[in-house]
Amino acid sequence: YLQLDYPVLIAAIFICSIGGTFQYGFSVSVMMSPSAFIKELVNKSCVHRYDRILKEWEVSLIWSFTVSIFCIGGLLGSLTAGSLNSRFGRKRCLLMNNFVAIFGAVLMLLSRAANSFEMIMVGRFLYGINAGVGLSAQAMYLTESAPKRLRAMVGVTIATFLSLGKFCGQLLGIRELLGTEKNWPWLLGFNGFAALFQLCTLPLLPESPRFLLLERGNFQASENAFRKLWGKNDYNKEIEELLQEKAALQCIRSCSVLELIQNRTVRWQLLTIVIAFTALQLCGINAVYFYSFDVFRAAGIQEHRLAYAALGTGLCEVSTSVACFMIIESMGKKGLLFRGYMAMAATLGLLSVTIYFQKTVWWMPYCSMVLVFLFIFFFSSGPAATTVPLPGEILTQSFKSAGYTVGCTINWISLFVLGMLFPILVASISAPNCPFAYSPDGLACELTCNFQNFQDKWGNFCFLIFLAVCLICGIHVRFNMPETKNRTALEISTEFQKMHAKDKASEKKKPSDICEIKVQETKL
Repeated sequence: YLQLDYPVLIAAIFICSIGGTFQYGFSVSVMMSPSAFIKELVNKSCVHRYDRILKEWEVSLIWSFTVSIFCIGGLLGSLTAGSLNSRFGRKRCLLMNNFVAIFGAVLMLLSRAANSFEMIMVGRFLYGINAGVGLSAQAMYLTESAPKRLRAMVGVTIATFLSLGKFCGQLLGIRELLGTEKNWPWLLGFNGFAALFQLCTLPLLPESPRFLLLERGNFQASENAFRKLWGKNDYNKEIEELLQEKAALQCIRSCSVLELIQNRTVRWQLLTIVIAFTALQLCGINAVYFYSFDVFRAAGIQEHRLAYAALGTGLCEVSTSVACFMIIESMGKKGLLFRGYMAMAATLGLLSVTIYFQKTVWWMPYCSMVLVFLFIFFFSSGPAATTVPLPGEILTQSFKSAGYTVGCTINWISLFVLGMLFPILVASISAPNCPFAYSPDGLACELTCNFQNFQDKWGNFCFLIFLAVCLICGIHVRFNMPETKNRTALEISTEFQKMHAKDKASEKKKPSDICEIKVQETKL
């Protein structure tokens, strides 16, 4: 239906996503395949410059920093994305963001010829900035351009292309394609080609119609944007709702992050964003990916075939996200989040048991393997599909940029902290058998320490920590978040206030800003 009635919107989804979350997912997974070649480049560079061969721990430290600096760039990009989106608009922000990725890709392509691993570090940092800005700009553009009844469906595509980017990074990294000593710079520079594609095609699309009307006050440009994106479909009702929101917020400018934090009328929306984005990284998906290779080994998969087994997990994530695209409009975002986190918590509990007994019971590794794919299924169909577009749906226009800045910043901080601390939590594993070396999100894949006894006794039960995170987020969504299906931001804000009003008397004595907005709408 979406493809037949909204062909330009479909094209916008593809164009924005290729230069947005696809870049994010690709950068997360692509570093694992050429790791040996990059470490060799690190050693060669030091021998050539200083006539000194680095020790193994020194190479591992440089490698870990090279991988993890992507998160630092992502954090910086997220912190600047809000102001850039408000100042330049969603479309221009995405366009300018491509130059960052192209410059990073050039550094990647020239790193081996220049015998410089520092160029790879700078390139990863620039890729992080690109991903941080692109994640916010893409989510805002697509959710603001889609019809209200299809907004959740369009929001799922953000996670779909992130999963697709991870899968493409794994696929292109195999030895038969670009994961070779000759071609690995082209593998790392692939982001530049994706950015170049968006740079050539995005000018054909209009600016976000909501941005044009609510923040620029240009009614004619907004109407033209709707007409171009929606074709022959009726957009008059959407414009009418936007005019009502504009009238309600005519004296309110775009708020900063500090103003969002200080504003008591949106504190429950802010708390929901903080919990949802924190749980997105701390729900255990990275830990499950890390442990999946131990599970595959125990199930009898040979060491040289583990990279191909990883393609199965990536394909599972992509296919589940595509399936969620079909069902989210019928189930609603709240239901998918709640059921997803509850099912993930149950799966983590069972996985802790099966991994603990997999060395003593011969059929337990196969149960663990099934649970790994089940966990990925529940994650992709719930939190991954619904979390990123959340700020754009539960916050009004004046708070959206700040909401995305908060959510994406938490996402990057959680990802970085998890990548640095999780290896210490589960203890050291020797480099040849390290499951982190193959994980899609392996941000600290070579960290080593001396906690082998801890790992043997308690490491498998680290899943219980993530189980608690899933339960907390699921319970919060169940009791503190309204359904967003087919509702405007003003209606959702009103529902938040109704759910968390202390009592009806206090509401009558001190009418809220949202209640005042509804009265103004009626008069209008």
